Amino acid sequence: MGQTSGHQERSKKPEVAPSEVMEAEIEVQNNKEETKEVKAKNQKLTSVFGLADLKNEAIGLYNLGQSCCLNSLLQVFLMNIHFTRILRRITVPSSPAQRRSNVPYQMLLLLEKMQCGKRKAVGPTELACCLSEHRVELFVQHDAAQLFLTLWNLLKKQMKKPELVKELRDLYMICIQEHVACQKCSFEVKSKSTMLTLPLPVLDANSHRLKTLEDCLQYFFHPEELTGQNMCFCQQCGRKTTFLQSMKLVHLPQTLTLHLKRFCFERSSRTHKLSHSLPFPQELDLRQVLTESQCQADDSEKATWQYELFAVVAHSGSASCGHYCAYIRSLTDCKWYCFNDSEVCQVSWDDVKCTYGRSNLYWRETAYLLFYMKKHPQQPQPGVSECL
Repeated sequence: MGQTSGHQERSKKPEVAPSEVMEAEIEVQNNKEETKEVKAKNQKLTSVFGLADLKNEAIGLYNLGQSCCLNSLLQVFLMNIHFTRILRRITVPSSPAQRRSNVPYQMLLLLEKMQCGKRKAVGPTELACCLSEHRVELFVQHDAAQLFLTLWNLLKKQMKKPELVKELRDLYMICIQEHVACQKCSFEVKSKSTMLTLPLPVLDANSHRLKTLEDCLQYFFHPEELTGQNMCFCQQCGRKTTFLQSMKLVHLPQTLTLHLKRFCFERSSRTHKLSHSLPFPQELDLRQVLTESQCQADDSEKATWQYELFAVVAHSGSASCGHYCAYIRSLTDCKWYCFNDSEVCQVSWDDVKCTYGRSNLYWRETAYLLFYMKKHPQQPQPGVSECL
């Protein structure tokens, strides 16, 4: 097809086979339809996510193959009204390739899929493929604390609007001040830093079990003496001396994330899970837990340190294999739900308390990440954002 016959003069224009013409026309038409679809979807996002904050429905996520950890964390993000209010104001990437690799946008589309229709569960396939482009492995068992940090960093990095990045930091980032003081002289170093989670040990230095979440918090902020191999060089003394290291709490975000360090390394370099019981409260007042010496904040800041439990990411199984699920309190109906991949059901507080742990049941569910929400949010104070 497309060839001349006899002595007919060849056209100076390059010939194109009819099939190629048809394919080109089809491609142009598809591009037009894709452009219309994208524009329509982008226009729809504003209206859909204006209502998403009010619906806040419990929709499951299908397991794509060891994606229970990702599913649990996505549910915690997307059930947080304060987070979705930030998410629905992102800048939509201009090109299809940019949209495919943009984590905030793909998370936004997943939320749209969860909010539209009456499906009991949806698949996070596009978001998972997007994460794989950022070297987040699929079909492997993840650590929830590490994956939470990875997701948060990708969200912060790809949100182009500075005001949204600031809101995201205000929503999750913790500010602390570290003090390191020489015990031989008056030399002292102070430095501020931020943390996404407070990594709370569940054992003390002598491997004794800490009994409650409040004990873990107090132990985390308890001063530690740096001796022996841990001694530091003192500029004033001119040699290594014993130092006292302590941390003081400066600022707490609206969503406070506590990481219970239930996985520890044994001498054999094997990771071991600590499953003993560790109760945590529904209401947490940091003013009642920490002492004055453990805080570096004024009264107006500390007045907002009253929290209610919002979500629990729990792990069942051993350190080498297991399963994650999330218990989340809806911010609209104040009821607790268990998100176990595609299965979602309403539960009671007694069901949530079952994640306290129990030593004699090795495979029992144990809380791993705790998310607390401020009862009385406060507007950012001047100077606070500098340390964030």
